[in-house]
Amino acid sequence: MNTQALDYRGKVVLVTGGTKGIGAGIARVFLAAGAVVAVCGRNAPEALPEAEGRAAEFFAADVRDVESLQNLFAAIRERFGRLDVVINNAGGAPFALADKASPRFHEGIIRLNLIAPLNVAQQANALMQQQAEGGVIVFIGSVAASRPSPGTAAYGAAKAGVLSLASSLAVEWAPRVRVLAISPGLVQTEQSHLHYGDEAGIAAVGATIPAGRMATPQDIADACLYAASPMAAYFAGTNLLLHGGGERPAFLAVANTGT
Repeated sequence: MNTQALDYRGKVVLVTGGTKGIGAGIARVFLAAGAVVAVCGRNAPEALPEAEGRAAEFFAADVRDVESLQNLFAAIRERFGRLDVVINNAGGAPFALADKASPRFHEGIIRLNLIAPLNVAQQANALMQQQAEGGVIVFIGSVAASRPSPGTAAYGAAKAGVLSLASSLAVEWAPRVRVLAISPGLVQTEQSHLHYGDEAGIAAVGATIPAGRMATPQDIADACLYAASPMAAYFAGTNLLLHGGGERPAFLAVANTGT
């Protein structure tokens, strides 16, 4: 194994939505690998992601606003002079049934989870194309893109769009900028109780996954560390499903196997 390929010293990594949840986990792993890590969000967190005695640098930005993104990338260029990796992570959606949610709500979900990542990628590409070493853009997708997503229908549709984006941008921006997607399944974060209830509920959900548990932010972060490295140089325009084996077919719970 070429462990030097996972050495990010001298590299600059931007993690959008990197102040909490999966994004914070990703930021910590890249910090531990030696990278200079920038995170962005609308509001500064009480504490920034840290690892190996170093902390991420925070930049205030609303990824839904084009002018805010332009200012973010101008600040990154001025502060670091380069950008090697973007983890296009910011997104999410509250539970809302499609027939109850307003058109404005749906538009907001699409804007945050599809249009914003596209705009982030466009800004990143403009900077990376000017670098001899180019760069890597990793879209954080979701298994919701390829299976029913009741209660978050617009989110699932947006994530399906993200996968299409990754495949098209990988062709348009190659070979200098490599684009790909990583799609997690269920991930346990500090906000899991909002979706799954108490510890017993979280454990019960985890038991439905072949791996026996939900993913952790570390699981997703480790995949990003590999995917953005030279070890994954031929990983472009495609999607890595990271779901612990997926979901057991529902029929298995009710089938009479005769045993």
